[in-house]
Amino acid sequence: MTEQPVNMPPVKLGLAVAWPALWTGIPIKIVVVLLLLAAGLHPWEPVGLAFLLLLSIPIDIWAVGLSARTVFLERLRMQPPEGLGMALWWKGMALNVVYFPLAYIIESQTIALSKAVAGHIMEIELIKAWPVAERISIELTLWSSIATLMLIMLLLGWLFLFGKFVAKQTTAAQSSDASYQALIRQWDLIRVPSDQPLLLTAFTASGVLLVFLFWGFMPVTTPHPHEQYKKDEVKAPPAIKPTEVLQKSEKLLAQAEGAVQALEEQKAKEEAELSKSRSKSKGKSPAKDAAQGKAEPGKPAKPGPGKP
Repeated sequence: MTEQPVNMPPVKLGLAVAWPALWTGIPIKIVVVLLLLAAGLHPWEPVGLAFLLLLSIPIDIWAVGLSARTVFLERLRMQPPEGLGMALWWKGMALNVVYFPLAYIIESQTIALSKAVAGHIMEIELIKAWPVAERISIELTLWSSIATLMLIMLLLGWLFLFGKFVAKQTTAAQSSDASYQALIRQWDLIRVPSDQPLLLTAFTASGVLLVFLFWGFMPVTTPHPHEQYKKDEVKAPPAIKPTEVLQKSEKLLAQAEGAVQALEEQKAKEEAELSKSRSKSKGKSPAKDAAQGKAEPGKPAKPGPGKP
């Protein structure tokens, strides 16, 4: 048995509409992001972000309307009122403009306060004696658990408020006495029209158009870095040519052979000169001794052979 709107909690009602709407619009938004990147407009920059938000408006209206009509038919057994997607979208946007900045401030203050409290707890003398790794793990667990609980509470608060907006739309809806199969068929016709050839033609034409837009926006057909990520140009090393390498190797080998041959010739000359000098020194040594004997005064000359 399906739930009645009075018995369905606002948090569950808001989740039943918001969660499918989120994942219904994300694939189309990814296509938009790719087109912006191809055109050189990055989504994280102001101009690209503005274009993304502007192009996301019709996608969000369609996704929220489809998800809300599904919930009305399948779970609430009610006929969705006209303009359901537009009504929930602008109320959700108003809620986001007010709630998200407030939630950001609350979460930031919670993280800062929990870190301060965890830091004071870790200053206890007993805990200081523990190893550093355990202390880091305990401190991280202390402040992150509190911050996570606060984030969950803020998320539940947003779902509660959005669920209240969805519940208010049930006042303009009428109960349906049709069978469950009839409601499911109506839900299927909302997603897929009865004229399926027309749907297939429109889908194919949209795909072809997106492909042409993508390649039309691309300045070049190869990936290129963004201006902020450009690095200094590094010249590529020259291409290696085998013939030039072989010629250079042959020249180096010829030079090495010439140098080795010159060294061998020089060594041979030095050895020849050394041998000549040794032979000359051996031939002059007896005459040199005789001259020394004659030149010394006051000493009798050594008798020669055959003289007393």
